[in-house]
Amino acid sequence: MLPAMAAGPVSTSTRRMLPILDQARGYRRSWLRPDLVAGAVVAALIIPKSLGYAGVAGVPIEHGLYAAAAGAILYAVFGTCRQISMGPSSGLAAVAGGAVLAAGLSDSTEVAVLVAGITLTSGLFFLVLAVFRMGWLSQFLSRAVVTGFLFGAAIDVVIGELPKLTGTEGEGSTVLEELRSWLSTLGGAHVATVLVATAALAVVLVLRRFARQVPAALVLLVGGLIASWVLDLEERGVVVVGEIPRGLPAPEIPDVGLLVDHGPTVLLASFALVMIGFSQTAGDARAFATRHHYRVDIDQESVAQAAANIGAGLLKGMPVSTSLSASSLNDRSGARTGFASITSGVIVLGALLVLAPLFSALPQPVLAVLIIEAVVAGMMDVAEMRRLRRVSRIDFWVAMAALVGTLVLGVLAGVVVGIVLSLLWLVHVVTHPRISELGRERGTQVFRDREEHPDDETFPGIVLLRVDGGVFFATADSLLDRVRALILRPEVDGVVLHFAGVNFIDSQGAATISEITAMAEASQVELRLAAVRPPVRRVLEREGAVGRLGADHIHGNVHRAVTAMSSALGRPPDGQEGDQR
Repeated sequence: MLPAMAAGPVSTSTRRMLPILDQARGYRRSWLRPDLVAGAVVAALIIPKSLGYAGVAGVPIEHGLYAAAAGAILYAVFGTCRQISMGPSSGLAAVAGGAVLAAGLSDSTEVAVLVAGITLTSGLFFLVLAVFRMGWLSQFLSRAVVTGFLFGAAIDVVIGELPKLTGTEGEGSTVLEELRSWLSTLGGAHVATVLVATAALAVVLVLRRFARQVPAALVLLVGGLIASWVLDLEERGVVVVGEIPRGLPAPEIPDVGLLVDHGPTVLLASFALVMIGFSQTAGDARAFATRHHYRVDIDQESVAQAAANIGAGLLKGMPVSTSLSASSLNDRSGARTGFASITSGVIVLGALLVLAPLFSALPQPVLAVLIIEAVVAGMMDVAEMRRLRRVSRIDFWVAMAALVGTLVLGVLAGVVVGIVLSLLWLVHVVTHPRISELGRERGTQVFRDREEHPDDETFPGIVLLRVDGGVFFATADSLLDRVRALILRPEVDGVVLHFAGVNFIDSQGAATISEITAMAEASQVELRLAAVRPPVRRVLEREGAVGRLGADHIHGNVHRAVTAMSSALGRPPDGQEGDQR
């Protein structure tokens, strides 16, 4: 029985490295049935999808199953989330396929080696993240950029699959060239292939409209195989997948020479896979852990992704990460522990050992529809694009830039565009802190942003500024310029800097406060600070800024600062309507 697996003492470090051991120690008999059911249900979903993802990556379709088996089993052993299903995904497959195009490879053996090498390299990158606790790197790829990149990559994949729907050829170095080339060949479309593709598309549309709970990928796979045998489609000129070997390949390190020859492509693709894969898995792991009231270790999640990708790479597979659809299905089906994922992996292994030759009769147009269905459902997030447009126009246009960059420059270059956009946006946000002018709500001591409350009271000759974020080398000049502009205005006699939102200040920021103090003195403008946090005040004290300004010019809140300043200026502390500065 499963509880017996935990017999004997196991060290804490071993249990930390192999979370499955802790799950085995506390395993209950009542969990066995839901784990087995969930594993079987998820396997029925990931087998056909993995075949499609292999097509996206450009490798033989059985390599998708190699990756699915390795990812599911190894993640379950090393991962801390009990509901996640690890395997090939549409986004990662698109990156791998983009790397193949960038490398200019056409030989199927070389393509398989390159993708396996990229997978193995990404696994090693994940291991580095775990060892040095660098998971925070994934935060530099914004969700808006990922959304736009995946949308563009999906369009690229769909256009690349169109020739398989018509039995024609398409070529071109860009998406538009491929589309133009395909349109020019429609006059020679193969009738039987078009009919098969149309039927497959109709099945997907009907299921999505009337039976969304039915796995369209599984229906396409089974239906396509039955149609191929019953109608003898290959004899009618419909191209089929072809021979698929039975069993698993022996583990081996991909050809190092080929990887070195395409070193920049391998490194860029691997880095992109890590950035996308880690952010997806970390977010999903936290969500499932919160829902089921247990904790996950994000650093151990990097170890799990490292193990899954290294294993997939050694078995000639493709990159793996969280599949949200499969993980959600795993959760809904009752998965209680990682043994559900192990069950899925074992079933995939069984399919490779027993059923692999059956897949050889799968018509190419059906596989193309399966791929299109997978990328449209998994990568074209129309709802998120609409949300971005509604919530933040800037994020929406960043997503659109990533989308267009992916279409114009290619999937792999689109990753670079996405990373650059994320970093530029980060730099812009960091170097442009929000500095708001405040007014007082009538009859209260509440001070608010005047942009949002233009009718609030103001104070003659006194300007109140709230600074949000840190005051450091990247933001100090922005604050200095804003205050300088105010001090130079003849009607301004006093400035209050509200520092409640300042949680960090460095030496340059402290020097800037000293410079503002000196500038205010030279202009005979009263300067006061309000709500300064203790860590920030300590830095200002070490800089000498507190001594220059005067400790009596630092107040606990804005109301006290305004009252003291009004008294120093010989004015009543009451505000008045309108802007009379």
